[in-house]
Amino acid sequence: MKVIAFNGSPRKEWNTATLLGKALEGAASKGAETKLVHLYDLQFTGCKSCFACKIRGGHSYGRCATRDDLTPILKEVEDAGAIILGTPVYFASVSGETKSFMERLMFPYLTYDVAHSSLFPAKIHTGFIYTMNVSEQGMNERGYQSFVQSNEGFLSRIFGACESLCSFDTYQFDYSKMVAGAFDPAKKAVRRKEVFPLDCEKAFQMGARFASVAVAA
Repeated sequence: MKVIAFNGSPRKEWNTATLLGKALEGAASKGAETKLVHLYDLQFTGCKSCFACKIRGGHSYGRCATRDDLTPILKEVEDAGAIILGTPVYFASVSGETKSFMERLMFPYLTYDVAHSSLFPAKIHTGFIYTMNVSEQGMNERGYQSFVQSNEGFLSRIFGACESLCSFDTYQFDYSKMVAGAFDPAKKAVRRKEVFPLDCEKAFQMGARFASVAVAA
């Protein structure tokens, strides 16, 4: 059984990637095979609206017809026991690469029947890990919950159960080198030291839980 994580951040060794790595460690602790995919390493586009995945009796019905670096990755997803998407929050949404990936990941399985049912061959656990510069209060004030809930709804419809983990007020960079007067570097450093490890543990537990459910199924 495999758990696949997708890093929708352009950075491979920072907040989002770290949390995804911890989630995969949790999955591995339960015996799962794991894989981390860095989306920014791949050459691909979002949905091209060709609708080949919707043609009745078509060769690509229920599958994305576009051929690029995502093609083998999407095939792997069909054999996975769980998937986890990680993304920083950019302008109150997921990163651009994450959005393009989500289009290609979900749309081929979404039918245009009355129930908008799913063609995905199994029910698997899915998760989102979000990293963001704002606090939990700031998230609520900016209405970020709306896109978090929307994303959960779409993945639940296509794949099965979905849950989200949010890491707030993250440490973004070396503040001494940046024009970033809106932030208190000392407070950011304390939060990085004291709170981020707790988020890492939550990610680990998410991965372990997903792997356990997949094995039980």
